[in-house]
Amino acid sequence: MKKENIQLTTLPKPTIFPDVAPVFLTDATIIERVNKTIERMRVEAIDLLVIYADKEHGSNFEYFTGFIPRFEEGLLLLDQTGKCTMILGNENLKMNAHARITADLIHYPAFSLPNQPMTNEQDLSAIFTSLNVADNKKIGLVGWKLFTSTLQDNSQIFDVPYFIVEALKQALPKETSLVNGTHVLIGENGSRVTNNANELAHYEYGANLASSCMLRALDAIEPEVKESEIGQLLNAQGQANTVITIAATGRRFEHANLYPTAKPIQLGDPMSLTTGFKGGLSSRTGFVIAEESQLPVEQSDYLDRVAKPYYAAMVSWLEAIQIGMRGSELYELIEAVLPQAQYHWHLNPGHLTADEEWLASPIYSGSNEIVQSGMIFQLDIIPSVAGYTGVSAEECIAVADERLRNELAEQYPDMWERIITRKQYLAEVLHIQLNEELLPLSNTVGYLRPFFLAKEKALCINKTK
Repeated sequence: MKKENIQLTTLPKPTIFPDVAPVFLTDATIIERVNKTIERMRVEAIDLLVIYADKEHGSNFEYFTGFIPRFEEGLLLLDQTGKCTMILGNENLKMNAHARITADLIHYPAFSLPNQPMTNEQDLSAIFTSLNVADNKKIGLVGWKLFTSTLQDNSQIFDVPYFIVEALKQALPKETSLVNGTHVLIGENGSRVTNNANELAHYEYGANLASSCMLRALDAIEPEVKESEIGQLLNAQGQANTVITIAATGRRFEHANLYPTAKPIQLGDPMSLTTGFKGGLSSRTGFVIAEESQLPVEQSDYLDRVAKPYYAAMVSWLEAIQIGMRGSELYELIEAVLPQAQYHWHLNPGHLTADEEWLASPIYSGSNEIVQSGMIFQLDIIPSVAGYTGVSAEECIAVADERLRNELAEQYPDMWERIITRKQYLAEVLHIQLNEELLPLSNTVGYLRPFFLAKEKALCINKTK
């Protein structure tokens, strides 16, 4: 796809679905998650996983338990027999009874907030010893980050608090191997990188919600409206965000601030919007103007220099991705249509998402990782052209083979109808031709208004060229 094939024209808006209820994970899905992980442990010859969690880094723990320890810390131990043990602080002890797995419970009050009661205090190393961790030949310690350093031994980098690593090492004999085990969950072929029909329906809730919020916020942008008013529209239904909500007009990061403020939007401002929930994120960047003549003089060619090339790359990504392709093929495609030397993107052009906004990414230079059925992707390409405002239309899609598509249509017919509606919009309005494997989980996939006051105008493919 070339930028010459892209036009800015009057288009109908995508349909949004404001009354979608969350889909809960089934007991069968939780069992499947445990079994998938045990299978990966056997492949990696890991006898025991010790999985860390706190509020910001709880998704690997939550994958099994259904909850994060919120303001405390926690550990989940999972061995190859499926036996689970949770080590929790004061205010999460009650969650053991509500967890999605059956697990033994050990109280460790040091995981609690500062100056809370230390009743039942135990030495953490002694706890590990009581759990016979020394009987294992290889233990995987799981934080949240997949390390891919080319300079260090990634198996020996631990993103877990020192006192936990030290306590675990004290409980282990020298012959036991302690390694970073995060790759079992989110590395190549990790248990979390693909999803079944129930999981796709579970995560579609967040993608639908984020994109619905985004369209409402875009429609509300007007001069003198405050950032905070737009920011309010980017949140909904009391759901926790997976990223900091962005509603930033004019100069960003003044006073190192990351959050929406009382600053009023001004005509001609650049503006960025982002919101994300479990399962998907929506992001937009553009100008608070109605027509091209209102662009800053030094950016008068913004459409041709930045917006249209970006959109052409995004369309190329959407039309190319398919099950079985290598991650390097997508990377090379974006390099061909949006060369780094000219557009200065440097992050992976797309990544996996789930309970957290960025799970991992199979799309990188030289990647032999394979796009698999059940993966959920954020279409995330970030150009940076000196002297120009950026552009963004980040959204969420999944890829699914025929069996998985049939399961979705049968088990979640309402969701399937939403997917059909989204695909029809992409094909008939934006003229983006998706293969049958690609499933838009967001309502606003492919929908980009570069000029926020031109609310009826968006970019699309010009079919006459």
